Amino acid sequence: MSESEKITIRLPKSFVDRVDFLVEMDDFSSRSEAIRTAVRDMLYYRVDLVAEKVEKMAEQEQKMAQA
Repeated sequence: MSESEKITIRLPKSFVDRVDFLVEMDDFSSRSEAIRTAVRDMLYYRVDLVAEKVEKMAEQEQKMAQA
């Protein structure tokens, strides 16, 4: 992994319980790994979503400029 930075977060207990369940079931080796994976997946999803929104906005602005 590239350079990393330690952060502190607060999560609802129900989230922590679910993360712990996944760790206990050997889906992840640690809470940190589970949370890193969740953040990574969310970022990939959000970047794609935002890129689509930006593209649609540019298309609308182009249409408005032609009107």
